[in-house]
Amino acid sequence: MLTAHLKKYGMKRCPIDNSIKMIGRKFTLHILRNMILLKQKRFSQFLGSIEGISTKTLSIRLNEMEKEGLITRAVISTKPVQIEYYLTEKGEMFEPILKLLGELSLKYEPAI
Repeated sequence: MLTAHLKKYGMKRCPIDNSIKMIGRKFTLHILRNMILLKQKRFSQFLGSIEGISTKTLSIRLNEMEKEGLITRAVISTKPVQIEYYLTEKGEMFEPILKLLGELSLKYEPAI
């Protein structure tokens, strides 16, 4: 049934599947959350505020997010060299989604 629906609209893959491919890996949404809501942009900020993430996993996720076009990486010529990450227009599109996820949680699963 899904295949017929996709074919009807000229799509090869489900758009939701495409979105999940972009953000479905562990900690990707946490990184986006921190960039959007907390305005974080440095590796050490993410590492210190995302519970359970390792330096290796964070590095991998940031590289994946950059390849996916969600973020850009800027090298700042200071001593020592600093790296900052910024949301692209594509990455910024997730702001309303994250806000809705937060609202859903507060309404149906309020924090204790």
